[in-house]
Amino acid sequence: ATFGQALSAARRDDLTTEYGKSIVFDYSYKYFHGDGYGKDFRILNLREETAEDKTNLLLTGNLLSFYEQQRCFFEEKTLLRPYGLEKPLWVFVGSSVNAVYSESKRKRSDVLTIARFIHWFLENKRGAVKAIRSIIQGKTGLVNAEGEYVFADRFEYIKTSRVAEDELYRQILSAVFHAPAGGSLHLCDIRGKSGELGLKVGGSDTYFGLIYIGDTTAFKNLVSADSSGIIVQEDVIADSLFEGINDPDTPINILIGAKKFMEGWNSWRVSNMGLLNIGRSEGSEIIQLFGRGVRLRGKKSCLKRSSSLSGAHPPFIKLLETLNIFAVRANYMAQFRDYLEREGIDVDGMVEIPLSILPNQDFLNQGLYVPRVPEDRVFKDESYLVLAPLPAAKVFLDLSMKVFSMQSTSVGLTTSSLASGRDRVIPDESLSLINWEDVYLNLVEYKEEKGLTNLIIQPNVLRSILTTEPRLYKLIADESVVRPNSFSDVAVLQDTVLSILRKYIEKYYHVCQERWDSRVMAYGALSVKDPNFKDYTIRVPRGESDLARALEKLIEAGDRYYSSELNELKNIHFDRHLYQPLLIQRGDNVTCDPPGLKPSELQFVRDIRDYARREASASLASKEIYLLRNLSRGHGIGFFENEGFYPDFILWIKESKKQRIVFIEPHGMMMEKSYWDSDKVSLHERLSVLSGELSKKGGIKNVMLDSFIISKTPYDTLRSFYGEEGWTVDTFAEKHILFFSDDGGYLKNIF
Repeated sequence: ATFGQALSAARRDDLTTEYGKSIVFDYSYKYFHGDGYGKDFRILNLREETAEDKTNLLLTGNLLSFYEQQRCFFEEKTLLRPYGLEKPLWVFVGSSVNAVYSESKRKRSDVLTIARFIHWFLENKRGAVKAIRSIIQGKTGLVNAEGEYVFADRFEYIKTSRVAEDELYRQILSAVFHAPAGGSLHLCDIRGKSGELGLKVGGSDTYFGLIYIGDTTAFKNLVSADSSGIIVQEDVIADSLFEGINDPDTPINILIGAKKFMEGWNSWRVSNMGLLNIGRSEGSEIIQLFGRGVRLRGKKSCLKRSSSLSGAHPPFIKLLETLNIFAVRANYMAQFRDYLEREGIDVDGMVEIPLSILPNQDFLNQGLYVPRVPEDRVFKDESYLVLAPLPAAKVFLDLSMKVFSMQSTSVGLTTSSLASGRDRVIPDESLSLINWEDVYLNLVEYKEEKGLTNLIIQPNVLRSILTTEPRLYKLIADESVVRPNSFSDVAVLQDTVLSILRKYIEKYYHVCQERWDSRVMAYGALSVKDPNFKDYTIRVPRGESDLARALEKLIEAGDRYYSSELNELKNIHFDRHLYQPLLIQRGDNVTCDPPGLKPSELQFVRDIRDYARREASASLASKEIYLLRNLSRGHGIGFFENEGFYPDFILWIKESKKQRIVFIEPHGMMMEKSYWDSDKVSLHERLSVLSGELSKKGGIKNVMLDSFIISKTPYDTLRSFYGEEGWTVDTFAEKHILFFSDDGGYLKNIF
């Protein structure tokens, strides 16, 4: 996401050539951040050179910000666990280790400046408490380049605890420095690992920090010559601190070094970054440093911030999904701000404007049903599964090489498709070549990545899944895949077995969850309390103040957006939708939550609106139709939670006492799995069975469930993708896959 910017800043042809060969997709930071990936960020930069006491004040604010994140992480650990967050780490980067400037006629280094601050904070309780008090009360006198107070509107999580400043100081000493009573800073040369200087407080046996540099001798001499009182020692016992810095139980909270140590280093822990003398000329290094800090694992390893995901999230999670950058004696803020503005990113943040939806209560009084798992029932909590052979979980794996050809003939163009490989069975002697322990450990890791926490995998069952009759897998492959002739062939076989078992685990879990859903899901009357009825929040860049005021005025003025289409709000008005307005995705930086309709979703709503008007007195004369946007996880009605399929729309078709509930998904099909392998595409088959079970269980008659995919991918393209003869438009329609058309004629198949 930042390669292009880093290379542009470096202006080196050799780097451009080297990296250019390696870049598959240039995902410019504007889009990376705009799509919800990575952390948010806040950059605080002092406007000009400042005295040591002001530097200590800023760094105390930096430390307070880090402690707030650390405290939130441990106090809210249970709520935060699903989000892949790790113990916060304060990374401090200087321009150079050796003395590069003078301060009060004494040689200084950036790293020494940081060490001096830590020593001051540990020993000087009175000064540190005073600094904390002025920061919490917003009376620091420090302003940023825009003239705003640096710590305005900060530290809300800390303020909720209402502890006195001296107690807060003691808590910081305990949590960050492992020394509740404070003391002097001890700098220990880790003799067993070159370049590492451990940091701990006098009287404590636990290291809280690490200086990771190249020339430790020169730096120790610099510290010894300094009058700060930092004590230099040697440690001949301790192992490397840097190598274990990503371990969950590491005591290291602070990592300090010259900027070179950042190259090639990866950590999910970085939450605070302090900078000295960075950014005055090193443009590419600015981008590189920033990229180190904004990486985020996200919920279920999705790499996204919670604010870009639907559903409710822990109240203070934004604290840990924000990278705080504090810069002293640096032009970092100005340069990076310019870079972001060139990228089209609004650096001033967003204005949030609430917009209430207006449900149609008359429609809700028509006795519409929805199938839902009751809110008090949770599959992962109530059902524990042991992986076992199950015929309903049979999987399909195609490793054949497909070739499509086209040639011109006297009658025009002809196309053909060829595929190598046949249906293969992996013989027992080949299964004996598999490293089953490695397969087992890999599958356990895969299970955790997928969040299948209630599934138990026993090592001895894995081989039996592949040997059970009738077979639980169909494998299309070459002979060499199942009967290896070399060590490289064995590696291919190992990967093949792993792929089959991964697919089987997911299918097995889906089948078990589907059966559980069928047992506990029930029809319920649709009401305004349904989670799909969610008010909008519109977000407008602060820089677009005129637009923000116009939207606020429009919303305050009245209800035009409930009864008509407006350019300012970009909505589509369909009077059979169960609430108004129905917003559309904009092409600018204005966003909304829930998200507006995508182009394919918008086309479907337009088509069904036109069709309903056209057929009102004809084919739909005896029917009533109702449409509802189905939201995603946490709000909408979903099927097979792990795959995360939440159809975009729910359509009710009522005729007399009969009611048909149709789940509809306008959807591009090029990246979708084949019909037989996709729970999403073949959903209608399972719904026909499920509807009968629900009706019988609830004593509710004349209710049917159904589903359709409206393919955004044209028929000719999709037919080639399927690579088999016989897939006509009618064949796809029989499988409930329809295609958009100019006249909306595909909707006849649904009605």
